[in-house]
Amino acid sequence: MAMDEYQCDQNVHVAVGKSIKKASTLLQWCFTHFSKAQIRLIHVYQPSTKIPTLLGKLPASHASPEVVSAYRIEEREEIKRLMEKYLSLCRKAKVKASSVIGEADQVQKGIVDLVTVHNIRKLVIGAIPENCMKVKRNSSKANYAAQNAPPFCEIWFVCKGKHIWTREASETPRSLSSCAQPKTTTAEGLSCRSFQYGTNELLHSECLQSNSTIIARNMVQREIIETEATFSSKSSGCNSHGSPQHSAGWYLDTHPEFEEETIDSQLIEAKREANAATDEALAELLKSKRLEVKATEAISKVNLFEYAHAQEVKLRKEAEDALRATIQEQQMFLDEKEEIDSDLERIMRSISLLGSCAHETNHKREEAANELLLIQASISNLRHEKQQIRRQKMEALHWLERWKSCEQVEADHCNGVIGFAEEFPELSEFSLSDLQNATCNFSESFKIKEGGYGSIYKGEMLGRTVAIRKLHPHNMQGSTEFHQEVQVLGSLQHPHLLTLLGVCPEAWSLVYEYLPNGNLQDHLYQKSSLLPLTWNIRARWIVEIAKTLCFLHSSKPQTIIHGGLTLETILLDSSFSCKICEFGLVKEESLYLPSFCFSTEPKGSFSYTDPEFHRTGVLTPKSDIYSFGIIILQLLTGRTPFGLAGEVRRAVSSGKLSSILDSSAGEWHSTVATRLVELGLQCCQLNSRDRPELTPSLVRELEQLHVSEERPVPSFFLCPIFQEIMHDPQVAADGFTYEGKAINEWLENGHETSPMTNLKLSHLHLTHNHALRLAIQGWLCKS
Repeated sequence: MAMDEYQCDQNVHVAVGKSIKKASTLLQWCFTHFSKAQIRLIHVYQPSTKIPTLLGKLPASHASPEVVSAYRIEEREEIKRLMEKYLSLCRKAKVKASSVIGEADQVQKGIVDLVTVHNIRKLVIGAIPENCMKVKRNSSKANYAAQNAPPFCEIWFVCKGKHIWTREASETPRSLSSCAQPKTTTAEGLSCRSFQYGTNELLHSECLQSNSTIIARNMVQREIIETEATFSSKSSGCNSHGSPQHSAGWYLDTHPEFEEETIDSQLIEAKREANAATDEALAELLKSKRLEVKATEAISKVNLFEYAHAQEVKLRKEAEDALRATIQEQQMFLDEKEEIDSDLERIMRSISLLGSCAHETNHKREEAANELLLIQASISNLRHEKQQIRRQKMEALHWLERWKSCEQVEADHCNGVIGFAEEFPELSEFSLSDLQNATCNFSESFKIKEGGYGSIYKGEMLGRTVAIRKLHPHNMQGSTEFHQEVQVLGSLQHPHLLTLLGVCPEAWSLVYEYLPNGNLQDHLYQKSSLLPLTWNIRARWIVEIAKTLCFLHSSKPQTIIHGGLTLETILLDSSFSCKICEFGLVKEESLYLPSFCFSTEPKGSFSYTDPEFHRTGVLTPKSDIYSFGIIILQLLTGRTPFGLAGEVRRAVSSGKLSSILDSSAGEWHSTVATRLVELGLQCCQLNSRDRPELTPSLVRELEQLHVSEERPVPSFFLCPIFQEIMHDPQVAADGFTYEGKAINEWLENGHETSPMTNLKLSHLHLTHNHALRLAIQGWLCKS
């Protein structure tokens, strides 16, 4: 059908359902194709057969009338709100619209009834294509409307905004008011008829009216004929019994016009009376028919009411039985609930007892664990004492051997050679067999590192793990030079210098303490993830390196120059404090004469080497200052040393210092970062005269700079009783966290109140605060 054929000025009715999403496309189609028409929305409200009650959903016939009535009101209000949403859609589209709501048990029948009652000429309804084109499913609203709607209604079927079919109107609707002439019969006839198109019963009424009219008119005609016959007989009677024949004829001859007029008037009067009687008879007949129809309807209503009453009585009895059964079942559930509650109470008491038992068990387990730790510590002490005894025995054997060879010792004294143990009794002198036993004959699996100066092995001796540096003999100038270097190393004792434990002249080896945490190179460049390198830790390392260099440069009678300070030569002990190794190998009087090195250049990499050394070939304390400056800049930026000083100078001159600082160290304090960058750049000056000296005052300044920027202890890390950092935080019944030792002493002294609120505690159980303990440990590591 073309677009022009849809346009009309009449009302267009649109059937809408509960789904606004589906109906919106249908309305949009109507707005497009019926722009000049007024839209009337029709909706059939289908009462719910199930009524929600406190006992669940019940059939409407089983629920009380008040509940059903209230629920019906809610349903109708919901329908009104739904229609208001549809009308708002029409208003947004600027289309005039109204709504019609019907009520029926079946929606499709309700739509057809609304079409019949409201004389709907044009209807738009949603449909599924196969349901409209091929009428197969009678349950479909579109199929039912197509088959049962009155023929005068033209129906458009629309699917998803597309017109798929039209059922044309086959006839014009019959006016219900024209079925009968009297106006009083129109409303009554409409009210008593069903919505079956208004055809069969209307025809039946017309037949009744026409038959009654014919009967009445036949009666009137018979009365008129009888009247005329009576008149005729009277006239003839007068002629036979009255005056003589000539007298009648005279009368007739004398008054013929008068007699004719009298007969006509009598005939007209008789006809008028006959018509009046006919009308009266017709009215009586119609009235009797109406009374008969009303009587029939009243009888059917009475029968229907009686049937409904019987059904209501039956349903009420069933509802009472169901209610009685429900009450009994509810009582049974209540009895079961009481039993379950009593069982639950017993179970809770049992759980409480088990909880107290578990608490006691945990307490005993902790006591056992503490005793086990004490036992293990005792065993460790015994082992240590045993190792000490073994070490003393070995030293006694060494002393015995040296006593037996006293003549050789005296000869060595004559030659100027002094024994290590005599000059430095804290150093141990080991034989080659001792080192071989400690390293499995210098096995490759025990080797830690290898370089041009020699190799480093990990070994077990003296009851501890040690690091053995085995030097290449060709790198040494002789036993005298080796003895002099050992004298230097043995005479130096500092917390941040690697401790020398002993020597082995026979194997050209030195025995040091073993540090398991690697060097700064490994930690700074993510080779080891044992510790997060915050700016506090880096600043502390700088202070420790400065202290160590100040100690070496101020040694007497000779100044000790490290000559090879790099990140690799700075080790970390178990508490992650710095310890410098490979020190004491260069003295200020000697020119590039580190006898433990395989070349005449410093042991550090090229980027750490003093530029003046490349020109003069002389190492001075300022050479160590240059290497120290490079290390400071590395710890600040986390970058490689090559060209680092120039890069930092450019960042400082352009005011972009924060962009070059290592972000993994956290947010640097501006004062600390600025001072350390300034010191690092001063130490990296190309001219040694421009570099600062590591004096004790400078070291104290760096130390105060680090200490002043330490973070304060958070208040919730402190025990409310001891006012110290908690190591075993435990939560009491008052919700506060205390040090375990403090709160246990409080409770053991007979206190049952809170130390903070002085209120009585609901119970005396304590709970370990693991989250706070981990937070305190993390804070301590960062601090």
